[in-house]
Amino acid sequence: MDRAPVRDSLRLLLEHFGRVDDPREPWRVRFPLSEVLFLATSATIAGCDDYDEIVAWGDRHLDFLRQHGEFYFGVPKEDWLRTLMNRIDPVLFEAAFLGWVAALRAEGPDVVALDGKTLRRSHDLDRDQAPLHLVSAWASTERLVLAQEAVPDKTNEGTAIRAILQRLPVKSALVTVDAIGATPAIATAIQDAGAAYVLALKANQSSLHAEAALYFRDPANAGLPSLEVVDKDHGRLETRTYRVCHDIAWLGGNRRYPGEPRFPGLACLIQTTTRSERGREVSEQIRYYLSSAKLTPERAAQAIRGHWGIESLHWILDVTFKEDLSRLRRGHGARNMALVRRFAFNLLRRGKGRNSLKTARKIAGWSTEDLQNILTSNAR
Repeated sequence: MDRAPVRDSLRLLLEHFGRVDDPREPWRVRFPLSEVLFLATSATIAGCDDYDEIVAWGDRHLDFLRQHGEFYFGVPKEDWLRTLMNRIDPVLFEAAFLGWVAALRAEGPDVVALDGKTLRRSHDLDRDQAPLHLVSAWASTERLVLAQEAVPDKTNEGTAIRAILQRLPVKSALVTVDAIGATPAIATAIQDAGAAYVLALKANQSSLHAEAALYFRDPANAGLPSLEVVDKDHGRLETRTYRVCHDIAWLGGNRRYPGEPRFPGLACLIQTTTRSERGREVSEQIRYYLSSAKLTPERAAQAIRGHWGIESLHWILDVTFKEDLSRLRRGHGARNMALVRRFAFNLLRRGKGRNSLKTARKIAGWSTEDLQNILTSNAR
């Protein structure tokens, strides 16, 4: 069969799909797993959010699909597709995703954000099954999802973070984690991976938080290195101020020896003050962070602002991809389809051009030529 020429990014996608082990007996396979994964990813890019939409899209776009695979028997029915997605080993699928992203990128990540998200409708009351909670790794500068790890609930995020750090190359990167990860164990795991940490400091470290607040309020410390950034948008004026402190010997707490930092390798404290003005309404919020790197205010601002990108990712997955409405509950379907959405998100980010992700999805659904351009984009 003559195949349309494809560029490296699409070849990489198909190659890594081909590395996922098929749980079926070979003699019973009518629809090769790599073709099914390509169908699910292409349809998700094109605006499909559940199995019946994926199958309906595939039935109507077989000519496009057959440019990239045999699809000899067409596409599977909805029940069959659901069964297979429930059976795929998510660990192997996630390994393929990790390898694919690594192959797409020329260099290691500069700032990596780790954060969790709950798929709220993935719970199953009949089976006493809690909603699926996923921790993702996010390349803040490149705005790509790097990895995914599932845990039973939010309280186990630390386990997922450590698992990701064992699999994901983060050497020399800044790794940012929200307050739930502000523990000495997570700080140690990040350093063991060859990276530096930037951890949000909140009530879970109450005494350290109080000490930091007291220090930055002291007028004697008014001359700390600082950076002020002003943004104006839709009638709102936002002023963000970043201050850094490299002298951390004054911190108290239980120590095994004089001068031991409460967090391993702690080298810097950061204070951010965000002042928002809209008309007569004025609000101000102060946050604190710990870092094992002696950051400049500019570098601290890059890391902290970069972490917000993963929160934007979660919002996009819920609003644009309707992830929070997904009712997949049995087998590995919820976890595997969450990963399909992350494949689709990364491809859309690379190939959307000037369009929003929402618009790019619609355009891909209207035109297989535009879908092909997204799949083969080599944009950085």
